[in-house]
Amino acid sequence: MNKRRELVNTLRDMGYIKTEKVKKAMLNVPREEFMTPETRDLAYLDRPIPLKHGQTISAPHMVAMICEQLTLKPGMNVLEIGTGFGYNAAVVAEILGPEGHVYTIERIEALKKRAEQNLSKTGYTNVAVIHGDGTGGYPEKAPYDRIYATASAPKIPDPLMDQLKVGGRLLAPIGEDPNYQELICILRRGKTEYQTFNLGGVVFVPMIGEHGWPEE
Repeated sequence: MNKRRELVNTLRDMGYIKTEKVKKAMLNVPREEFMTPETRDLAYLDRPIPLKHGQTISAPHMVAMICEQLTLKPGMNVLEIGTGFGYNAAVVAEILGPEGHVYTIERIEALKKRAEQNLSKTGYTNVAVIHGDGTGGYPEKAPYDRIYATASAPKIPDPLMDQLKVGGRLLAPIGEDPNYQELICILRRGKTEYQTFNLGGVVFVPMIGEHGWPEE
């Protein structure tokens, strides 16, 4: 817990954590429970860590940035694309509280199962993990107050735009270079009206699927 608190304080001092709700969530979620056994000791380093199947767990500063940019509120309905081992979904779920819900889609079944185990043992019952192509979203529970992706696409998939509520916010790394993307935030102002903001350069693993990158 001391290492977790030290990391959170550092992220706050650096300006990544701006609000008390994000600080509290990152203090409450045990990142080590969302790592592989051999990387648990690295849980509170501020860098991405390899998981399995070529995927990574995002650096804590990126998780904080995503949560701050999404302006999450208790009770929201949120869609995540790219579950990994479930850490980012757990931090979001912590902010949403028991009345909110996270639907998170993972295309790799082994990761989906591992994420479910991790979320269960840490008590996050307000997260549903779905195995499937996240580029198509999850229309069954749409529309969403917030949508965010933890993998990059050449452009924002149309189904995700369609499944965002009017007044909602979408966050995704976008770019045609696998080694560099830009974090794009979209606000849906009306049925066909969207406002776009560029939040700067990032590097994420590719979002593979019908509306993302083709599988190699």
